[in-house]
Amino acid sequence: MLITIGIIIGLLIVAYFAFVNFYPSFGGDVSKERQSQYTDSSQFEEGKFKNDKDVPKDPTFSEILSMTRKFFFTKVEKGRPSEELPNHTVDSLSLVSYHGGTRLMWFGHSAFLLQMNGKNILIDPMLGEVPAPHPLLGAKRFNEELPIAIEKLPKIDAVLISHDHYDHLDYKSIKSLKNKVNQFYVPLGVGVHLEAWGVPQDKIQELDWWQDTSLEDLRFVCTPAQHFSGRKFSNGQSTLWASWVIQSETESIFFSGDSGYANHFKEIGEAYGPFDFAMLECGQYNKLWPDIHMFPEETAQAGIDLKANVIMPIHWGAFKLALHSWTDPIERVAIKANSLGLPMIAPKIGAMIELNSLLANHQEDWWD
Repeated sequence: MLITIGIIIGLLIVAYFAFVNFYPSFGGDVSKERQSQYTDSSQFEEGKFKNDKDVPKDPTFSEILSMTRKFFFTKVEKGRPSEELPNHTVDSLSLVSYHGGTRLMWFGHSAFLLQMNGKNILIDPMLGEVPAPHPLLGAKRFNEELPIAIEKLPKIDAVLISHDHYDHLDYKSIKSLKNKVNQFYVPLGVGVHLEAWGVPQDKIQELDWWQDTSLEDLRFVCTPAQHFSGRKFSNGQSTLWASWVIQSETESIFFSGDSGYANHFKEIGEAYGPFDFAMLECGQYNKLWPDIHMFPEETAQAGIDLKANVIMPIHWGAFKLALHSWTDPIERVAIKANSLGLPMIAPKIGAMIELNSLLANHQEDWWD
């Protein structure tokens, strides 16, 4: 019996390593040579990136088992919507021919198309069905159809990536997009995944926190977040995670990526605020991981810290990645934002978000 159990465990280990090493969605690995390029970063220490606070703590094996059991076997009331969510269909010609003011379109979760100063910018374009390395390892997106198919998107001037988790960096999405993208902007280390998927090095620019770069008349600033990284058990914290500031001469936008609540929001607000618009994570939280995702009340407070004129809750409305109901994030953040006197919008998926009239058309509680 012991020999049989040992053989089964051995086969499972072999199968895991074969899967990880040969299945492309896991991406690349940061080599020792590449790590030497990151030694000047204050976030890089002993071969890994770190937060300013000593979080998150590595869970014990028993804690991992406990979280896994809760996630897969806890019944969550309204964990998923009972029907497809309202979804605006977007015509490709309307995107190609657009020459107006700054606007955004939400794909759900944290994915956006930003049209600004005549440029098309994708932010965390996870446009796949399942946020996992294989379709059998995760639950599908709430909606079967996107507002627009990847193939119908116009030429993309820039892609901004916040970190390498599957619900933000998707192998199939990048493979479909890479030939129509001029430049990828990513935190330190994330370029290894893009390179593994065939994106040329000269199309990738890696940035550390507080570094900035320009795309003609636009400025991108890689700013802090409190999170973590990794696409498999063996490469946790091997790449950096970040938020992004996007600025033109007259407008300023903030995108949080994934982050727990911490002092960096005030620091970013002091350095680059006030912001016309802030997209702030609000979903997939739990008391088991309070340092890496914000609770809705913290999302609203982060908007205050950033000096945001208007906020939009993101990281919800597409996937079930935690144990709260799918409407809990938007219901709670709306109450807190109202109590703080902070303007908030919650547009439907695919609806156009005009920066010069943010509060005009997005006040409907459509999730009800």
